[in-house]
Amino acid sequence: MFDLSTRDIKYLQGVGPQRAAILNKELQIYSLRDLLYYFPYKYVDRSRLYYIHEIDGNMPYIQLKGEVLSFETIGEGRQRRLVGHFSDGTGIVDLVWFQGLKYVMGKYKAHEEYIVFGKPTVFNGRINIAHPDIDPAGELTLSSMRMQPYYNTTEKMKRSGLNSHTLEKLMKNLFQTLQCEVIDETLSPQLIHTHRLMPLTEALYNIHFPQSPDLLRKAQYRLKFEELFYIQLNILRYTKERRNKFRGLLFERVGEVFNTFYSRNLPFQLTGAQKRVIKEMRRDMGSGRQMNRLLQGDVGSGKTLVALMTMLIALDNGYQACMMAPTEILATQHYETIRRFLEGMDVRVELLTGTVKGKRRETILRDLLTGAVNILIGTHAVIEDTVNFSSLGLVVIDEQHRFGVAQRAKLWAKNTCPPHVLVMTATPIPRTLAMTLYGDLDVSVIDELPPGRKPIQTVHQFDNRRASMYAFIRKQIQEGRQAYIVYPLIQESEKMDIKNLEEGYLHICEEFPEYKVSKVHGKMKPAEKDEEMQRFLANETQIMVATTVIEVGVNVPNASVMVIENAERFGLSQLHQLRGRVGRGADQSYCILVTGYKLTEETRKRIEIMVQTNDGFEIAEADLKLRGPGDLEGTQQSGVAFDLKIADIARDGQLLQYVREVAEKLLDSDPNGVLPENAIVWRQLKELRKKNVNWSVIS
Repeated sequence: MFDLSTRDIKYLQGVGPQRAAILNKELQIYSLRDLLYYFPYKYVDRSRLYYIHEIDGNMPYIQLKGEVLSFETIGEGRQRRLVGHFSDGTGIVDLVWFQGLKYVMGKYKAHEEYIVFGKPTVFNGRINIAHPDIDPAGELTLSSMRMQPYYNTTEKMKRSGLNSHTLEKLMKNLFQTLQCEVIDETLSPQLIHTHRLMPLTEALYNIHFPQSPDLLRKAQYRLKFEELFYIQLNILRYTKERRNKFRGLLFERVGEVFNTFYSRNLPFQLTGAQKRVIKEMRRDMGSGRQMNRLLQGDVGSGKTLVALMTMLIALDNGYQACMMAPTEILATQHYETIRRFLEGMDVRVELLTGTVKGKRRETILRDLLTGAVNILIGTHAVIEDTVNFSSLGLVVIDEQHRFGVAQRAKLWAKNTCPPHVLVMTATPIPRTLAMTLYGDLDVSVIDELPPGRKPIQTVHQFDNRRASMYAFIRKQIQEGRQAYIVYPLIQESEKMDIKNLEEGYLHICEEFPEYKVSKVHGKMKPAEKDEEMQRFLANETQIMVATTVIEVGVNVPNASVMVIENAERFGLSQLHQLRGRVGRGADQSYCILVTGYKLTEETRKRIEIMVQTNDGFEIAEADLKLRGPGDLEGTQQSGVAFDLKIADIARDGQLLQYVREVAEKLLDSDPNGVLPENAIVWRQLKELRKKNVNWSVIS
């Protein structure tokens, strides 16, 4: 049988060792299979020829037939470029190359007929086409070209002559090679028939060389279906296996510790969402199976309180609990918050971070082993081999995307029977993304703010109207409040004309001489950063000038104003996280998004969404649609469990839900993979797990 994955790309006609090395390094294409599954990012109709007198600089892509009258080299050094004056008899356009000049001069000749394809622009009153595709006129049959594929390439590839057009030619050579071979089908006949899917070989040909728009749609659907189906099948199979393998600790009662806290120490009435989520966790931990739950809640929604009450259930059943946070600042904040909640109760809480050393550390480690420490809060220091528990029953992981798989697994190993696991995130994750990133976890959502909290008012301000903004900040401080002012960079960047923190700090000090100003950024030592944040928390400073390091930081209920300079430089999720630093007290809070006048359409949409809604989930959905899953801040992690080559989680959400149901039905009917009609499916899943797709997050 023809195994594409074992055929080295260098042996394909037109590749060779030199090009193979570039394809290996730039696109991770090593085999014929890798090339076959490197899909086009767009298609352009090339069935029409234009005349030069018809075109202008606003057209997307055009195709011309004519000859190069002459070539000339213009400029020196980096400004050097090659210009070919191209004519079809109705006018002249300039073909321009900034790279590969020697290659172009050797390949193309004056006064020979070519078909030229590219995007026209206007420079110095003349129409230019930069780095066009050029083919000898006799080699192209226009009627057969129709939808031409376009492939993403890197600058290094283009400099070596490996542009999209070259990849297209290599793909044609590959299909020539495959003419006499059979490509193994990767879905069962039953799935193909039931869901009316195009056969694999036909789909692969039409994804690269679509014979019609309808066949392209069918090919895309088939390949997206398969990609999402195997991701969901892997997640669901793993989840079922884990549930069967790990029975989980049985937390049968809610006792004295929980009830004492609820009746005496609970600082305010729980919201309906908090009550619902705690009940879901009680049910999990009392079921005899291991809890694996993702708790999503917007900034300030009360996740820490819910986590604490869940930990108290562990204590009532004779077990210890542990909470792991990604930074020392956040771990310390959780420690102080939880100690304050538990004041007067006989519950021992300890903090373990990299800075806890000597006798203090020895005491904590000894008392964890005897069970004298009930709750341990810390950074990744808690997963070190020297940290051992008497009976760890519950692990809470905050901002779970910041921890790797191996780190989380080490906490599981701290007990012979794996503890219950609760992972929390303040980054709202769209449902479709959560199903894929965290598909093996049950999901709980806190979708209400605690009583007394007012929605943050968000406004968009252009940067030439600072006087009114500063007057507003001054009025808020006079009323006893505090303000954050956030900048995207620490120091001036030559490439970007944006405000920087150092200049901004001096400017704010001059603008507000009557108030004290803090400065915090990522290049400061942790101790300096903590000291500045503590000063702001104590209201010793009234204005905090910072970079995004405050995105996850101390809770300052008195801060009521968040100014974000150059807001156009931030993604939606990050803007929402920064806004969440205010609105934590009973006072009305404000977020001011400062931008210049020149904004792209996408930036305008981002700003409008921020002004219109405080709903983190609505914002996350919009962010996913605008930017795609690979760019989502706070959700994408190193070692993501899948490599999407064609599906798009933002746009293919309905298909994702559908294939999940298909995968669930298949698993229900054939949980052990023994039915002959599913043999192809289980074999393919096994192959995918062997290949260089990283499934480790869910394995």
